[in-house]
Amino acid sequence: MARASASSDRRLIELFLDMLAAERGAAANTLEAYRRDLDDFAAQLHGAKRNVASARADDVRAYLATLAGRGFSAASVARRLSAIRQLFRFLYAEGHRRDDPAAAIEGPRRGRPLPKVLSIGDVDRLLAAARAPAEDTTRALGERLRAMRLVCLLEVLYATGLRVSELVTLPASAARRDQRVLMIRGKGGKERIVPLNDAARRAMSEYLALRREAARSAESTYLFPSFGESGHLTRQHFARDLKLLAGAAGLRADKISPHVLRHAFASHLLQNGADLRSVQTLLGHADISTTQIYTHVLAERLKSLVRDLHPLAQE
Repeated sequence: MARASASSDRRLIELFLDMLAAERGAAANTLEAYRRDLDDFAAQLHGAKRNVASARADDVRAYLATLAGRGFSAASVARRLSAIRQLFRFLYAEGHRRDDPAAAIEGPRRGRPLPKVLSIGDVDRLLAAARAPAEDTTRALGERLRAMRLVCLLEVLYATGLRVSELVTLPASAARRDQRVLMIRGKGGKERIVPLNDAARRAMSEYLALRREAARSAESTYLFPSFGESGHLTRQHFARDLKLLAGAAGLRADKISPHVLRHAFASHLLQNGADLRSVQTLLGHADISTTQIYTHVLAERLKSLVRDLHPLAQE
């Protein structure tokens, strides 16, 4: 009976994941995250002699309480609840259930944290620390190439605000000499155009020149190729390199990540006069509410404008 229940749950969860992939264009990483969360929920249901098809609202509440007891943050509990809600909404809509047991359940209250932001000076320090070994001709060519790859990754990320998954999977064609913009396929398969600045284009050119010098310019569909299964540099590898670089730059490694640099891109644009809608487009946010985490930056800029430009501010 338990085996049949587990098999039934797997089938219903897979139907839901197939819908996410087909109708919403969910990426492989997103699907895997949903699968992990829902499998964990199903495992608790089995322990209570229930399954996805027969779960009640009390079963969902009990699961959320268990997560809190396991030390999950409010944000993590809310994410799990979101996955469960979407699953039951789908099952109800498709006729696999006659009710939606998660519809009326409230998630944990949580404040939306402000993004970690690097100053422009911090970004300059990171870039300087990355360039030092890349430009040191006394170092082995392979070592300089790895350093120059990191420079290129940093320059492109800070110039474009790409998601790290978008960055490491950039095609080799992104480094064409006449390339002025990147065509990015983001979440849900949605495309957007992101401009490239001179610093990013120059870093790409220098990186490719070192690759040719190191005789590593073999054909690859990726700008940052790897011998790994994916064929391109992994997000984890880049994140590790960035942590090590932070230490070399005298910055706290726990405050630096690819996503923090994406935040820096957005925050620095807003500080220098960009509007929220433009930043939303560049980041590839489907909803302006996601971009509104940066409104604290706009508030500070408006305060500065009033302080510096209002005729009575100096009195």
